[in-house]
Amino acid sequence: MSATVSLQSLDRPQPVLDRDRERRLTDRQRALLDGLGCIFDNGFADLTMAGIAARLNCSMRTLYALAPSRDELVLIVVDRTLWRVGRSAQRAIEADMAPLEALRAYLAAATVAVSRTTEAFARDLAAVPAARRLSDAHEGYLQAMAKGLLDLAAERGDIDAAVDTGAVARVMARLGRDFASPDILPTLRTTPKDAADAVVELMLRGLTTGRRE
Repeated sequence: MSATVSLQSLDRPQPVLDRDRERRLTDRQRALLDGLGCIFDNGFADLTMAGIAARLNCSMRTLYALAPSRDELVLIVVDRTLWRVGRSAQRAIEADMAPLEALRAYLAAATVAVSRTTEAFARDLAAVPAARRLSDAHEGYLQAMAKGLLDLAAERGDIDAAVDTGAVARVMARLGRDFASPDILPTLRTTPKDAADAVVELMLRGLTTGRRE
């Protein structure tokens, strides 16, 4: 059974910047949003809209045309990154892949979202209430994808049918986010992405022990 069967029907999170508005963005506005990512990497708690405009070398009017507040700008930047990474993760799944191979490829591509997370950004993002809801929405989709692929693996006999695929998917989907949290990130010996990828590999090996790949 193809790893992509039935997965396209999963509900995707609603984007912060709706698709119509995204399409109406000018090249200049897209460049500004891309530039914000680098600015926010160093933390944004002390930044004002005026300070952001100065760093981007744009007018306040231009900035307010994108979002009504700094935190809303942060959410747009984070959401656009997650959507971009999500599309890349989808493309990592090839039609002829076995489910567990597809899951490995998908999660490895998805954890790119936390590969550049800095302590300063993680700390400030944790203080934005709406950021948790945004992360929950994207994580929910990631979890559903993981469960779908694990269910396909169970149907094929690649993993034991008794495995609680929902529980395993929940853990796998949370790894990148947990490792990129302000409390955990400083304790890691590697990046959040590398740590998440390593744990996923350990989990997949455990699921397939004594069974055919």
